[in-house]
Amino acid sequence: MKFGSSSESIRMALQTVRANKMRSGLTILGIVIGVATVICISSIISGLNNNVQQWVNSLGSNVLWVYYMPVIGVRPTPAMLARPKLTVKDAYALRGLPHVAAVNAAVRHADQNFQVGNIGVRYGKKIAQGTMLEGDTAEMKDVNDISLIQGRMFTQDEDQRAANVVILGHDTWQKLFGNGNAIGKQVEIDGDMFTVIGVFGKLKEAFGGGKNPEDNKAIFPYNTFFQMHPEDVRNAGAWISVKYDSPKNRALVEDEVRGMLRIRRKVHTWQADNFAIFSPDSIARLWKELTGGLAIFMVAVSSVGLLVGGVGVMNIMLVSVTERTREIGVRKAIGATRRNILVQFTMEATTLCAIGGVIGILIGAIVTFLVRTILTVLPATMSSMWTIIAFTVSLAIGLVFGIYPAWKAATLDPIEALRYE
Repeated sequence: MKFGSSSESIRMALQTVRANKMRSGLTILGIVIGVATVICISSIISGLNNNVQQWVNSLGSNVLWVYYMPVIGVRPTPAMLARPKLTVKDAYALRGLPHVAAVNAAVRHADQNFQVGNIGVRYGKKIAQGTMLEGDTAEMKDVNDISLIQGRMFTQDEDQRAANVVILGHDTWQKLFGNGNAIGKQVEIDGDMFTVIGVFGKLKEAFGGGKNPEDNKAIFPYNTFFQMHPEDVRNAGAWISVKYDSPKNRALVEDEVRGMLRIRRKVHTWQADNFAIFSPDSIARLWKELTGGLAIFMVAVSSVGLLVGGVGVMNIMLVSVTERTREIGVRKAIGATRRNILVQFTMEATTLCAIGGVIGILIGAIVTFLVRTILTVLPATMSSMWTIIAFTVSLAIGLVFGIYPAWKAATLDPIEALRYE
């Protein structure tokens, strides 16, 4: 048998664990808790990040949003709220810019409490509650990459003459018509009758899972909506979506949009923009900033557990050195060097921590599976990167906290060790 070999050291570590199951279990408990914490929190963060990215992707590719004030990551000031609103004419002006493929202006109905989705859509005796009402231009379908499963999109002519036509969201259609044909049917909304000309396909699940509220809405031509709720157009203004031809032209399109709107809104060269331009990526960046705080919390909590586990490993290794003093003397007497003893006890400490790391990973995986299965609003996804980091740190804890006991064992005088009772 080779002194200080990895296999011998691991064998001795496992022998120590078997001989002192309770003590070893309590020793590595901190390592287990620390690693399991990293796996659980990182899995939840990773799952939410994936969900947010999928949701952002569903908002459309190569799209810029324009609104009269910032709404992502900024608390609007009274000055921002007092800015002039964007109009559908601004959207029409942007359609003439180079590299712009389509532009849509949209407005949603909000009640006096600024809540959307409090309207019912009625067909015969059936009613779809909580439906969002929205007015859009005819280019809405091109900008948002939305598919129709029945019918067609309204035309520019229908928009200009404010025709009483409506396109239903997927869930609204199912509540009213099941899976039947809705085209040409008359539905009652806000006390008026509208002809259904189309049905949108089902969108992806909402952020966090569950039904997407965007599937329960009714879309009208912009001017039709203006006649229904002119107060929303005046109070909130238009939300403009600009779809451009290629990702490489994003910066150019953004500059052109900014320049056009500054001219139309009579913003002087020394003044800041009185509108905001952002994209779906802005949501992803804001989310990553928020989850950065969770990552710091994860590191802080797991560090406490790992530190406690490291101290426990050092303690049990010091006890082990004391208990095996005579054994160390015998080994040195038959040829083991200081390096052999140092490597052996360091490997034993590292193996203990590795066992704790593996148990922590298994517990984290089980918790991740339970969260994903039971709590569907938290789409936990185990992160391979954080799993490797957690296990590597557990090995490092064993190495760092096992050095001193190993050094103490390696420096024992063989004669004194043989005399130890």
